[in-house]
Amino acid sequence: MTEPILLIEDLHAMVEGKEILRGVNIKILPGEIHAIMGPNGSGKSTLANVLMGKPGYDLVQGRVVYKGEDLAGLAPEERARRGIFLAFQNPTEIPGVSVVNFLRTAHNASKPDHTLGAMEFRRYLQGKMDLLGVGGDLINRYVNQGFSGGERKRAEVLQMAVLDPDLAVLDETDTGLDIDALREVAAGVMKVHNESRGILIITHYQRILNYIEPTFIHVLMGGRIVQEGGKELALVLEAKGYEQFRAEAGIPEGQPLTDEGPDGRQAKK
Repeated sequence: MTEPILLIEDLHAMVEGKEILRGVNIKILPGEIHAIMGPNGSGKSTLANVLMGKPGYDLVQGRVVYKGEDLAGLAPEERARRGIFLAFQNPTEIPGVSVVNFLRTAHNASKPDHTLGAMEFRRYLQGKMDLLGVGGDLINRYVNQGFSGGERKRAEVLQMAVLDPDLAVLDETDTGLDIDALREVAAGVMKVHNESRGILIITHYQRILNYIEPTFIHVLMGGRIVQEGGKELALVLEAKGYEQFRAEAGIPEGQPLTDEGPDGRQAKK
């Protein structure tokens, strides 16, 4: 039997004392692409932050197992060294740090047994740039400073290619992209995908799944998975929306589908 890249079992998580995830179960095998879809504030970004061990996102029940290892207690940097990558919804600017220096530092920190010198890393990076069609001007600029939405997401995909993770979590990578940039970013993701890697895409909308075909889709509402299926499920959601799963999510009529804040945290009441 093939060992899962990621196994999430009965995951309950809290933020600021409020339970947001309420029993999530997901299994990702090598080579699979899974998509988490749900309305704003349904717990999608909270799930990504829990997977990376971000402080303030507390796992209170269940477990997250990566390549047979329980991740409980591991710091974010340790998870990254083990081969987990998170592409941010809103990548942060780092003034004064060039993309090339950032990528080399990230590569060597995540792969301490395979560090690369400046020239060796340049050759390695050029191969990834050629694969993705990334121009040399991008890597000489400061990280995300003055970048368009498309440039930020292309830089994230380049980072994914450089770090070569076994599990990539893409948190709303389609946010802020026009259709041409979306096609380019999605094509980059598919170029670096392989049969040993697992990918988890977090999104509101079906459109990115036109270019990255998922193995499975999971609908997350009210902090739990309320429906699962193949790529056709995205078309059902596009046609009928999330309201159809209100009962499965345990959300009463007349109540908003979410009460979570825009950054993935539970809104204060």
